[in-house]
Amino acid sequence: MFFLLRMAFWLTVVCVLLPSGTKSTSPDAQIDAVQAASVAGAAVSDMRGFCARQPNACEVGGKVAVALGHKAEAGARTIYEFISAKLNEKSAPAEKTAAKAAPASAAGHGTLTAADMAPAWHAPVPLPPRREARAGRPSA
Repeated sequence: MFFLLRMAFWLTVVCVLLPSGTKSTSPDAQIDAVQAASVAGAAVSDMRGFCARQPNACEVGGKVAVALGHKAEAGARTIYEFISAKLNEKSAPAEKTAAKAAPASAAGHGTLTAADMAPAWHAPVPLPPRREARAGRPSA
């Protein structure tokens, strides 16, 4: 969910920064860098003073933030437990079939026989031709 919000934010920033292709002639749409900086500074100072003007809103907002944090933590824990249970379910049948296929010997030494430990036969792999033979030159 947070990924989608972050992606939407960055897409909005990119869309705002892309040139529009049309020239705006309205004097209200013309903003220079000094005006933008002063407006941004005023907005930040207004946000700083919000809790001084509305202490109840800040207190309730803090409680909401804590509650959302606890809810996100519980959700993450639930997802982690679900994934762990699914991974354990997948690994458990493989362990059970391996245990059924090869029961432990009475002596407890191992379950492989001599035929199991013998290497499987493989045909020899042919070597590639030498460079001299590929070039048509005799080897010296």
